[in-house]
Amino acid sequence: MNPLHYELSHLETLEAESIHVFREVAAEFERPVLLFSGGKDSLVLLRLAEKAFRPGRFPFPVMHVDTGHNFPEVLEFRDRLIESLGERLIVASVQESIDRGRAVEETGPRASRNRLQTVTLLDAIAEHGFDAAFGGARRDEERARAKERVFSFRDDFGQWEPKRQRPEVWALYNGRIRKGEHVRVFPLSNWTELDVWQYIAQERLEVPSIYFAHPRQVFERDGMLYAMSPHVQLIEGETPFEASVRYRTVGDMTCTGAVRSYATSLPEVVSEIAATRVTERGETRADDRVTEAAMEDRKREGYF
Repeated sequence: MNPLHYELSHLETLEAESIHVFREVAAEFERPVLLFSGGKDSLVLLRLAEKAFRPGRFPFPVMHVDTGHNFPEVLEFRDRLIESLGERLIVASVQESIDRGRAVEETGPRASRNRLQTVTLLDAIAEHGFDAAFGGARRDEERARAKERVFSFRDDFGQWEPKRQRPEVWALYNGRIRKGEHVRVFPLSNWTELDVWQYIAQERLEVPSIYFAHPRQVFERDGMLYAMSPHVQLIEGETPFEASVRYRTVGDMTCTGAVRSYATSLPEVVSEIAATRVTERGETRADDRVTEAAMEDRKREGYF
């Protein structure tokens, strides 16, 4: 093939766009941070950051907002991966926010710390003076996500207003902010869940084990399967049972549902995702089922 006529593949095009975003942020902002959950999307962000900045170190730290109710497998994976990369990890703790009176613990069988992450995140951004925060949100996740720009501006209260977002014509990003404001940056805006999994397979990236089918003690609530853990309280009539499940997304154990699956390898996961017609958050996140505008309401308050 004539190298002058080489055409980028779909994934190569997405990769190039995302790397461009990383380098734009590094050039325009003084104190960026990469938000990392241990999940598949933030794992892809780490690989893209490697391609953007290696052999040097990242020009920003990595930060995880830990609810204290995360899957143990994901926390183990997070620590091992960051150590292997030799990058700096900041853990912002929801439990510490509760202990300091900055957040109030929910009670009852449907209690979750997921919403409490907002206070912890905004406090950490203010404490460290971060002016840009990379996130792994994709526009195919949920309707509120689809309203985001690549550079999503937040006011000095950390709040998001869709009507005040700036146009991004010809991939030109305006990073001007005033003191106290910051930008959430979404390099995966044009990616889909299938793109993410195909990229993981192409790059041969290791992912947390809960993304693959495994036997787990679960219980059913509101049409979703939840893992048994010390952080959940059963409601009368709910009975634990063992099932072969996997997770499409990672998060707080109290609001993240599993899906029945026998996919134990990357090719099988890719095939499963290619065949599904339900978004991951619509199928596996209880907090997004509260109202039709649940995610948008949380984003307006400063959520991821």
